[in-house]
Amino acid sequence: MKSLCNVPPVLRMVWDSGRGVVLAGLVLRVIIALIPLGLLAVTRLIINAVVAHEQHQPLIHGFWWLVVLEFGLAAVAGLLGRGTDYCDTLLADRFTLHISIRIMEHASRLDLASYEDPIFYDKLERARVQATDRLSMIQAMGRVVQQAITTFSLAAGVFFYSPLLLGVLVLCVVPAFLGESHFAFLGYSLAHRQTPVKRQLDYLRVLGASKESAKELKLFGLAPFLSSEFTRLSQGIYHENVALALRRLRAGALLSLLSTLGYYGTYAWVVYETVIGRLSVGDLTFLAGAIAGASTNIQMLFSSFTSIADQALFLTDLVDFFAVEPTVRSKPNAQLAPKPVHTGFEFRNVSFKYPGTSRLVLDHLNFSLRPGWRIALIGENGQGKTTIVKLLTRLYDPTEGRILLDGVDLREYDLEDLSRQIAVIFQDFMRYDLTAAENIAVGEILNKDNRPRIESAARKSLAHNVVARLPAGYEQVLGRRFEGGVDLSGGEWQKMALARAYLRDAQVLVLDEPTASLDARSEHEVFERFAELTEGKMALLISHRFSTVRMADRILVLENGRIAEEGSHDDLMASAGRYSEMFELQAASYR
Repeated sequence: MKSLCNVPPVLRMVWDSGRGVVLAGLVLRVIIALIPLGLLAVTRLIINAVVAHEQHQPLIHGFWWLVVLEFGLAAVAGLLGRGTDYCDTLLADRFTLHISIRIMEHASRLDLASYEDPIFYDKLERARVQATDRLSMIQAMGRVVQQAITTFSLAAGVFFYSPLLLGVLVLCVVPAFLGESHFAFLGYSLAHRQTPVKRQLDYLRVLGASKESAKELKLFGLAPFLSSEFTRLSQGIYHENVALALRRLRAGALLSLLSTLGYYGTYAWVVYETVIGRLSVGDLTFLAGAIAGASTNIQMLFSSFTSIADQALFLTDLVDFFAVEPTVRSKPNAQLAPKPVHTGFEFRNVSFKYPGTSRLVLDHLNFSLRPGWRIALIGENGQGKTTIVKLLTRLYDPTEGRILLDGVDLREYDLEDLSRQIAVIFQDFMRYDLTAAENIAVGEILNKDNRPRIESAARKSLAHNVVARLPAGYEQVLGRRFEGGVDLSGGEWQKMALARAYLRDAQVLVLDEPTASLDARSEHEVFERFAELTEGKMALLISHRFSTVRMADRILVLENGRIAEEGSHDDLMASAGRYSEMFELQAASYR
């Protein structure tokens, strides 16, 4: 089956997660697998000896040791079974940890475009679930080894007496295996089709019970609408699942009858051979046990294979996820970013459109950002301001043209080293449910234990006064996700985000709407320090507030992906163009 192609890479992941535990579990299972044949062989000798003794023959030499051996084998099987359970528990925990870390590490390397692709995001969500939701497959692999050895050993015993018996057993079980495999594939196909709907259900579940949506939920009376939508989608999934389950039930019942017929047919033949004297009572016991064990284990083996094939189908997205490689990455032997930067950045005929779209967000854009320059980008929404930041930080590469740093294409630099030279605070910055100190330290995580630098960055962004009012100061957990957490206002969160940029102490400072949530007094205080904080650095500002923009040395007005106007505030006001018009419109609202 094609799905079984997923098994080898998963086995490599299991092996990497805990080699010692895997080996110990395999050794224990091999020993346990051989015990049933040993028990049947000893039981055969004991029963034949008892029957002979009833016919007035002396007990064979070492008879009671056979009884002790049978007890010993049963006891060892029980103890080793506990050992395999222990190994399975250890392996499950190690695999979950190993695969979760691998997903996090791999996801961090992927292009930003991947996260903006709904199809890929569905795959990522399935991969996350599969990382921890398919532990039964790992345990099933161990059982397959054990069942296979047990089956082959018991089958060898049956084959020794009659190859035909073994053939009948196998032929009666194969249709059931094929039927289960067929329905396993149908189950995966159905689950795959349902993924987008399940994501909608998750979204509705969050909307219906989260602090972010609680206010509008109550004020707008949205609960009945969300509940009805959730019910409608859930019932659709339910009816599809029930329909498949009914089909599987009918087919499975018929195929199960065929397997049962095969077992009892071979059992009846053994009884007949014993009655006519061709087999002894011990042989009957051995073969009855071997046939029952072989039949059961063949069914269990096929069932386990079906389960593995079923689980392997669901692991397709996990394997595919790890096969995805980023397109935006460092070249081999990439050079380090210049320290210090001499001539700065240059956008040379840069055009860009987002993957899967045809609209050019930027159209042959040209501008420079030199050391010591403070440039502001303004324009209506959708004109490419944030896109310029994404290209400058190499979250994307240009569709056309080049971006140079000190005359060298950005693609020639080591990506991680380039990132360390740029401090960015996006408008939709993260609000981490971590301590106040950690919320700031994410800007330069290597300084997470450097409290003086963290506090210095907080003072520059005015976040220090916010932290001083918290019950536990810098050790206070922020947000409401965890018990004891304290939430902040939008403006307070923004000061924390600004502190991250100042902590980074990079050569380039990029602020996307840096004062959007700040009141007028806080905004004024922040920009009183702005000249000092950006001295000798390159600063790129994006803002709709002209009180912020006018502090820049140079202002670029974007329209239709191009620079419509550029110059200082005074120059642009004097030219009475687009900038002047927007400035007057905003100023009029304050008069």
